[in-house]
Amino acid sequence: MKNCALVILSPQEVETLTSHWTLYMNVGGFLVDLFSSTLLGAWSDRVGRRPVLVLASLGLLLQAVVSIFVVQLQLHVGYFVLGRILCALLGDFNGLLAASFASVADVSSTHSRTIRMAFLEACIGVAGMLASLLGGHWLRAQGYANPFWLALALLIVMSLYAAFCFGETVKEPKSTRLFTLHHHKSIVRLYVDPAPEKSRKHIALYSLAVFLVITVHFGAQDILTLYELSAPLCWDSKLIGYGSAAQHLPYLTSLLGLRLLQFCLADTWVAEIGLVFNVLGMVVFAFASITPLMFTGYGLLFLSLAITPVIRAKLSKLVGHSEQGALFSAVACVNSLAMLTASGIFNSLYPVTLNFMKGFPFLLGAGLLFIPAILIGILERISPRPEFQQFPQSP
Repeated sequence: MKNCALVILSPQEVETLTSHWTLYMNVGGFLVDLFSSTLLGAWSDRVGRRPVLVLASLGLLLQAVVSIFVVQLQLHVGYFVLGRILCALLGDFNGLLAASFASVADVSSTHSRTIRMAFLEACIGVAGMLASLLGGHWLRAQGYANPFWLALALLIVMSLYAAFCFGETVKEPKSTRLFTLHHHKSIVRLYVDPAPEKSRKHIALYSLAVFLVITVHFGAQDILTLYELSAPLCWDSKLIGYGSAAQHLPYLTSLLGLRLLQFCLADTWVAEIGLVFNVLGMVVFAFASITPLMFTGYGLLFLSLAITPVIRAKLSKLVGHSEQGALFSAVACVNSLAMLTASGIFNSLYPVTLNFMKGFPFLLGAGLLFIPAILIGILERISPRPEFQQFPQSP
């Protein structure tokens, strides 16, 4: 007769295991994605954006199928890592982002590119906000299975749209081999090969600016809920919900603020204003001891998400039409690396600094934001491209 023992884990053990498996998924996906998304991004410059959109959509669909099997059949959580890696092989969300931003660059003028990219980022943010709000309530009400079925249905629709309805934006797509080192070499050439009237140093420094901005954004986001739950704020679930809504509101306010400020300011100065308010918001978070002060910090972030569309647009203007896919796949990898770095730094730093200053990670974030602010200002002054010196006009 076989003896069966029921193993009951404490909440702390569950949190530790969850943290470890999430780390395995993120690191495994990132390492595979580093190879595949850059390969597919550069490939899309020749064969078109549609094939990459289809492959990335199918990869996400495959990950959803694996997740459904794990939940329905109660398989080992290690299969989640397998699903993540299979998705990464087909481009993952980074491939989808790279093809989408490259498509926007293909069809937009230099003057309208910033606002179009801001609109695309706002769509991503609003979708994430809806998923967080609906998913949380749905999980509590019906468990994990049904939300995965909805995700599967949406991904099927997205895959069909990418395959049959998406209008190709590359004017003259050509048949090109996928598995060749030429595609990865084109990524390297973005940063090392000089070109007429273009500075490849600008691409590297703007990429660094994106890395730092995203690191601070996601790092602060990772610890905000913990910060609000603990003393002296001691928020309840209702206030946490309001705080979560306030975190997502800048996706819309940044889009609106960017569009209005473009009528009187160049894109660079909009980004600099966004960084100034971002720094102020971080400083307020660091010293917030009462609820009104915390929401003041959220209010100061109203233009915080106008920074990355400006930098993406500037990067796009530094490369030719045949390099947009390679560029945005590289930027997508920078984005993923920044998110991993943010999680590692801020989640490790927060418990260490509780004894002497709970808000220190926010002060660190504020200090780091001075670097992209300085970089963007310097690059604006020394830019070899005359279009960066012009005031934007209506598209």
